[in-house]
Amino acid sequence: MSDSVEKQRQEAVYIYEAPVRIWHWVNALAIVVLCVTGYLIGSPLPSVGGEAYDHYIMGTVRWMHFSAAYIVIVGFVFRVYWIFVGNEIAQEIFTPFIWRLSWWKEVWHEVKWYAMVEREPMKYYGHNPLAAIAIHFLFVWTIIFMIGTGLALYGEGAGPGSWQHEWFSGWIIPLFGQSQDVHTWHHVGMWVIICFVMVHVYVAVREDIMSRQSLISSMISGWRMFKDDRPVAGQKPDSDD
Repeated sequence: MSDSVEKQRQEAVYIYEAPVRIWHWVNALAIVVLCVTGYLIGSPLPSVGGEAYDHYIMGTVRWMHFSAAYIVIVGFVFRVYWIFVGNEIAQEIFTPFIWRLSWWKEVWHEVKWYAMVEREPMKYYGHNPLAAIAIHFLFVWTIIFMIGTGLALYGEGAGPGSWQHEWFSGWIIPLFGQSQDVHTWHHVGMWVIICFVMVHVYVAVREDIMSRQSLISSMISGWRMFKDDRPVAGQKPDSDD
């Protein structure tokens, strides 16, 4: 085997910038806290004996939920900002190329690949098109929905005059009908995110093993390793790193 082929078989490309990786893992941890505490808020623990102030269990659960929620909100605002200052890969989950016929052909290829009908995987510098569109609609828009409905519910407790009530509660709660309806849809959104995370983890592990390109380690180091000489779809992102 020639040196040039060997080098191509082990090509490493810097894909995910440090701010994107930090956001990914902090956001993942915050979402785990939100899902666990959100479930407990929707299905509270059994009562414990004694005075409530001696335990304050649900109060702590709600504090953890609100704290994690603000971490997600601040992180999401930062992530939107990074669309404009980061590399091309940072834009993918916000702007999937749905207007390109070639992009939809790649989506169909990925559908067949995940269904184990297609024999050979395609390689990408960033997310594959099916992953990009799934993250865009099932994660990005669900997070926006959860932020809006969550702040609307928080605004009820904060009361009139708070920015949460003025900016969110005043129109989101009437839009859904009543407060309990917002609670229900917020809870549904939690299960959408849980299902998305389960599929996301499964696909990442599967692709890391089967597609001959690194995925999980790429979100830790930032570098994607291509393990054979098959062509890579798309344009290599510019990076000074």
